[in-house]
Amino acid sequence: MKYVVQEKMFAIGDDYWIEDEDGRKAFYVDGKVLRIRETLELQDPSGAVVAVIHKKLVSLRDAMTIERDGDVLVTVRKKRLALLHEAYRADLASGEELEIRGDLIGKEFDIEYEGERLARISRKWFSLRDAYAIDVEREDADAAMLIAVAVCVDRMVAKE
Repeated sequence: MKYVVQEKMFAIGDDYWIEDEDGRKAFYVDGKVLRIRETLELQDPSGAVVAVIHKKLVSLRDAMTIERDGDVLVTVRKKRLALLHEAYRADLASGEELEIRGDLIGKEFDIEYEGERLARISRKWFSLRDAYAIDVEREDADAAMLIAVAVCVDRMVAKE
């Protein structure tokens, strides 16, 4: 299933909709203003929070966490020793790791688990500068979590 992210460059609180490939509103990213640390909520179309994204306050390297129901689900950070290209990793609460690699600045990258691609992020299909697609390739993948990981990487790369 493909999802389309169209960020509004100067939106107050960074609020924007993520639509599915049929143009239906699938998720809403609600940027919370006036918080000590950067906070985003990923909501379903009815307004129910499916994930909360926080920038870690104290960390040697930039990191963001994704929480669900108050528990940390994923921690996303830049990989220490990425030799030929920039890479990020997403450490799952279960102890497993997702690899995020590709052209992060150009928004052409993959999210992989043990060498298998779970999602491809690409702006290839769009002429708009602030739009990109998240193609969740596995039916059994947690689309909300993969979208939240992509949003984290996008935010962290933009801040660098």
